[in-house]
Amino acid sequence: MLVNCSGTGIRRLAMELDFDTWRQVLSVDLDGVFVCAQRAAKHTIRGGRIITITSVHEHAPRVGTGPYCAANAGVGMLTRVLALELAEHGITVNAVAPGEIATAMTGQEDVDPHTQRRPGIPLGRPGAAREVAAAVAFLATPAAGYVTGASLVVDGGMLQMGPQAGSHLTSDDWRTP
Repeated sequence: MLVNCSGTGIRRLAMELDFDTWRQVLSVDLDGVFVCAQRAAKHTIRGGRIITITSVHEHAPRVGTGPYCAANAGVGMLTRVLALELAEHGITVNAVAPGEIATAMTGQEDVDPHTQRRPGIPLGRPGAAREVAAAVAFLATPAAGYVTGASLVVDGGMLQMGPQAGSHLTSDDWRTP
């Protein structure tokens, strides 16, 4: 089994982004996933699991995160292609796409997500790393043996709101018709 979990990002408008920074993000977020998945597939050719952590930005864009979104969208499609190509070898390939998770990457390394208010996320808070880990653990079990080519979104309902709303709404007014 491989759990591909590495990533980097940058917050800068595309028109202000230099090509070297673009390539650096794609190299880590997309090329790294490809290299690791390819090597893992060769070692698990008689059955196994490849699970990649992507992001909700595999599915939805966000201003100022062009290379991060592009890489995650690419990883989502790579996941689907590998699911087709590796199925005959008994290898399932899936992604887990977290939304805002209380980790160092979001500046919330030592924060209890249940204490953080996020009006733009239907569950009203960021996620906990253990909630993402639980999704990965499920995909690694025999219970997920018939799941391949999927992207399991773990985002508290954020994608239902749109990526900007999930982090930018400051009240719960949207909840009232």
